[in-house]
Formats: sequence, structure tokens, C-alpha cells
Amino acid sequence: MSTSSACESAKKTLGPEGATRADLVERAHALQPLLRAQAERGEAERVVSAEVVDRLAEAGVFRLLTPRRFGGYETDLRTLSEVSEALGEADGSTAWTAMIISVTNWLASLFPDKAQEEVFGADQDARVTGVAAPTGVGCRVSGGWLVSGKWSYNSGAPHATWAAVGALLRDEAGAVEEQAMLLIPASELQIEDTWRTAGMRGTASNTLIGRDVFVPEHRMLSVRAASQGSYPRSFREDEPLYSSAFGSMLLLCLVGPLLGLGKAALDTVRVAAAEKPLSFTVHGRQADSVGVQIQMAEAALHLQTARLHAYDAVDRVDRESGAMDFLRRTQIRAQAGYAAQQVLTAINTLLNVHGAGAFADSNPLQRIWRDANTAARHAGLVPAVGFEAYGKTLLGVEEPVSLMV
Repeated sequence: MSTSSACESAKKTLGPEGATRADLVERAHALQPLLRAQAERGEAERVVSAEVVDRLAEAGVFRLLTPRRFGGYETDLRTLSEVSEALGEADGSTAWTAMIISVTNWLASLFPDKAQEEVFGADQDARVTGVAAPTGVGCRVSGGWLVSGKWSYNSGAPHATWAAVGALLRDEAGAVEEQAMLLIPASELQIEDTWRTAGMRGTASNTLIGRDVFVPEHRMLSVRAASQGSYPRSFREDEPLYSSAFGSMLLLCLVGPLLGLGKAALDTVRVAAAEKPLSFTVHGRQADSVGVQIQMAEAALHLQTARLHAYDAVDRVDRESGAMDFLRRTQIRAQAGYAAQQVLTAINTLLNVHGAGAFADSNPLQRIWRDANTAARHAGLVPAVGFEAYGKTLLGVEEPVSLMV
């Protein structure tokens, strides 16, 4: 993209208040001092603070991908990625929580119109979180399904008003007839405190539990149909965002916070290197060492590679909407995992430069390292799965690896 076209893209008017992408990203940057100040608290309490959540809501972060007709900004994947990258520079857990709620609001907007009205029509500030893994079971009853299950790693659960959860739906004979996403009011589910981890502690990615919850027919979305670009919502030509590829949207959004964490690591080490000595050498500061200089360049290029892959894929999703073929979708799955690994490589190099001091509790680098290594292990970013799916497609091997492409 040329400089002029990139500027025009940033000026594109989005949302009910006439906010541009640049405006929304700037709001995210303005929140960075608060997020940095609250990061340790979020870790200790294992949840993003109410103050931070309120500020995110005021900035419109949760409504980035919500339809305009429900008071949302209805932006695009590029805007969400840039906003979550900016938030990730200050705190990975906050960025992840904000991204998950925003993209799951997009997911809820793919459901039948009646379900959308129930979620957003009654509450324009509705917040949806969810777990795509089909760890619930639904039995058909009159008008819908009776669902029970346990759904782990539900990031942002304490802040949600609705949940979108995965389930296997069984017919009257007990046979599985569908893998689905189901919309359930958060008040009808319990939260089990299970999220005790090395990284991303503030995301409160706890376990949802439901027992014999009734889910009406209109609050069901077929994962198999969605993976082929078929959504049960009414088609609207003026809402191309909701024709975007299902798997590509839900996977690529995960990279934004990682890009922010990588940039934070680079900036922290670069600033410290101007004064920090290189112990047991003649160099009074790390910046004077050729070895450090080379490693800094390598780390910066790994991060640039990650951004190039991530935003190439993001822009393709936004540009081509639901028109991408299977080859492109598997390529995007592979790019997402590859970009995540590039960020991890860069952060590891940067911690090698900074030294053992990076692991002091008072040093933000240890939290960045833990958060990035936790986030990059999300099932949607496992590189081998993406590489296998893409490689099979390149070679004409018709063997599905995942519905999430």
C-alpha cells in the first residue's frame, strides 16, 4: 500500500460518531499510561480492573465490530488489529480481553436477526465473550436445545453480558447432527475460577458452566456452514463486514495483542541499552556492542516480518470480504501462526540482550515474555496446524485439517 493510500485508509470514516480509524487507534494510545499503571494489579487480581474496563468502554473499544444499526462502529479487522496492538504495547491482558469481546460481538452479529436484537437491540453496550471449542452437548427439545457443558479459557468472562459457546447438537436419536455456536445470556451460566497461569493472568479466562440451559433455535449458528461463509443473518449489502471469512476473522484478531507486546519489548530494551552496561566486557553500555547491535536489528526485523504477514492477511480479509477461496484462507491461517512465532523469536532475542535483569518482578519484560508465550499458544495460532492446512492445499491434498480456516 502506498503512503498516500495508507493515509486515505486511516482517514476512512467509521462508526456512528464519525470516528476514523486513526481516531480510534489514538484513543487506544491515550489509554496506555492507565494500562501500564494497572498492569500489575490486573496480574495480582487475575482480572482487568473495573476502571480499565470502563475506560475501554468509553473509548468504544468493545463496539468496534458491532453493527452501526445497534450503535456500534462497524469498523473492520484492520482497525481492531491496530487498536489491540496499541493496547498490547501497554498491557497484554487488557489488549487480549478487549480484542476477544470486540471480535465475539462480531460473531454474535452473524446469528439470525432475532438473536442480534436480543443481544444488541436491548443493550447497545452488550459484551459477548465465548469459547469456540465444542465442549458442550445439546439435546433437541421443542423450539431449540437443552444444553450442558463446561467451556474453558473464556477470556473476559467477568465483563460479559452474553456468551457464545461451542456445542455438539444431538437429534432425538442421540446422533450428532451439528457442531454449533450457541448464544446464552451470561446470567444463565456460572463461572468457575480456573485461570491460574504463568501469563495473560489478567484475562480472567475462566471456565463457564451450564446445566440444562434452554437455547432457542434462533440462537444457533452452524460452525460447518459458517466455515463455508454461510451465515443465518439477513444479508445486507451495506454491511460487508458480516460477510467476512469466519475462521480468518476469528484467528487473525489474535495477532494484534502479540504485535503490541513485541513492540513493547523492543522499546524497553532499546531504551535500557543506552545506559545499561554490558557486564564482563569493555562496553560501558550495551548500545556500544556490535553483538547487541546485530541482535537488536534481528529482533526488529522479526517484528517487521510479523507485522507484514499479519497486516497483509488482515487487509486481504477486509478487502475481499467473503470472496476468498480455500487456498487463501489456509494461507491466512498459516500466516497468523507464523507471525506469532516471529514475535516470540524477537522477544527471546531481546531478553538475551537485556540479560537476567529482564526476569526481575519489577521489570515489565518478564510480564511481556510470559504474556506473549501464553498468548501465542492459543489453539488458533498453533503454527503446525496452519502450515499443514496450507501445505495440503498447495499440494492439492483434499484432507480437511480444521473448520477454523
